[in-house]
Amino acid sequence: MRKILIANRGEIAVRVVRACRDAGLASAAVYADPDVAAPHARMADEAYALGGAAPAETYLDIGKLLKAAADAGADAVHPGYGFLSESAEFARAVIDEGLVWIGPPPSAIELLGDKVQARRVAREQGAPLAPGTPEPVAGPDEAVAFGREYGLPVAIKAAFGGGGRGLKVAWSLDEIPDRFESAVREAEAAFGRGECFVERYLERPRHVETQCLADRHGDVVVVSTRDCTLQRRHQKLVEEAPAPFLTEDQRRTLCESSKKILRAAGYVGAGTCEFLVAADGTLSFLEVNTRLQVEHPVTEEVTGIDLVREMFRIAGGEALGYGDPVPRGHAMEFRINAEDPGRGFLPSTGTLTTWRPPSGPGVRLDAGYTEGQEIPDRFDSMLAKLVVTGATRDIVLQRARRALAEFEVEGVPTVLPFHRAVVEEKAFTAEPFDVHTAWIESDRAPAIPPCPDSSATSDPSNRDVPSTRKAVTVEVDGRRVEVVLHSSAATPAAPASPSRSRPRRTRAKEDNGDALVCPLQATVVKVLVEDGATVAAGDTIAVVEAMKMEQPLTAHKAGTVSALNARPGRPVATGTEICLIR
Repeated sequence: MRKILIANRGEIAVRVVRACRDAGLASAAVYADPDVAAPHARMADEAYALGGAAPAETYLDIGKLLKAAADAGADAVHPGYGFLSESAEFARAVIDEGLVWIGPPPSAIELLGDKVQARRVAREQGAPLAPGTPEPVAGPDEAVAFGREYGLPVAIKAAFGGGGRGLKVAWSLDEIPDRFESAVREAEAAFGRGECFVERYLERPRHVETQCLADRHGDVVVVSTRDCTLQRRHQKLVEEAPAPFLTEDQRRTLCESSKKILRAAGYVGAGTCEFLVAADGTLSFLEVNTRLQVEHPVTEEVTGIDLVREMFRIAGGEALGYGDPVPRGHAMEFRINAEDPGRGFLPSTGTLTTWRPPSGPGVRLDAGYTEGQEIPDRFDSMLAKLVVTGATRDIVLQRARRALAEFEVEGVPTVLPFHRAVVEEKAFTAEPFDVHTAWIESDRAPAIPPCPDSSATSDPSNRDVPSTRKAVTVEVDGRRVEVVLHSSAATPAAPASPSRSRPRRTRAKEDNGDALVCPLQATVVKVLVEDGATVAAGDTIAVVEAMKMEQPLTAHKAGTVSALNARPGRPVATGTEICLIR
């Protein structure tokens, strides 16, 4: 391999560019229209426009990606994660063009990427497994029948998905049809296929996984275990390696099962086997991610193994040449997403007006954005990954508190307030480990107030009246104090709260309490009511999609719906009035 086309964007594209440079390989990036000035496009040796703004017409367009590879003279393709990274069709197309595919064989992607078939392989190899349907179900009626037979809650999962997209949990039989339809829509939007299967959902489980490497010569190693329990909407927020609080028997079962599954599938490259650990210690196989994981840096930090460069070596036919490494120390990764944890982790768009990441001992930052860059609404909300390493888990937590406190981001809400709270939370920091995959949505998780700038920074239709913040340093009784002043450019002499500096958000619709307002920039995917319908507080009025995730818009009070202003496929800005409820 001499030149690698990176078929992705954001921080993972930056990560692969750096690995190419370390390995003495040339890199070629691709970019959608909103990413023309993105770091990955600027850092690569060459960058090629894909022409378009949406994922379907850019990073998911196989023809455009192959043309970019040909134009660049690339002889290999690295897919990163997400987009087409788990597409057997893309892998086969790359290979058919005579290029090196830096990933598992298409046959392994097809086998393990189909979660139903992956469960069959796991069952045949003796891996621990919760009850589930042997094939994708034909519709919500079959899912309801499964719930009646095996009990609740049930998990509805995209058969060809991953990363929490196309995964819905139903806690009652009545919830299953809507959850099923939502899972299908998310799966079709994210992966192009909507088939779903159903399995028994383990309550209060931890999420643990094994980072594996497999070469063409039959060797498979488990590089490290990881814990990825802290999640919102079934997508990970905090990950750590090695997975803490496992017994030796549990760790052995995880590693042995992972190796058997990958060998049976003829796997080659980097991959991750995911499991759930129930509150009583029961293990259950979840899925195989046939790609590099977002959280791979924590494994790199505790083993010294560069997983991206290992993917290069394996793709070039080299043998691994080592067994399971023994981890040294501990590492945690904190995903820095453009989301407001005080508003249910709503994704946000806007411009990064301030971006000052931390540094110092044990701190690594993998970022896909820089100060002054616009955050588009078409792609994932992750801006960066903060990785903290130390000799022990306690030392990592101490360093994480310092690093998270140093991290300054303005212009869009981020999950930093949640991270700062969680590293102080005994349920997460102490033993016994008392968090689970739905802990963030529970009433035991730390309560985070809404970001005061959410509405001000995420509504592009209101940028003619920008809200600004100015830091002023003063002394009070001999003590240095930094005060942040909020003001509107339209009325610079009168300090005002961000919400009152936005005329569009202070109309009568907010004063009379009748308007249901969309809290984020999104696209309507489903409308569940009509004008004249009677609704109760909490009923879903419409479902919108932003940054690849669906969000329900629910009635804020009981009443009758009027002035309905939503239809499937329609984009809506932050503050759009969806309907009135009187």
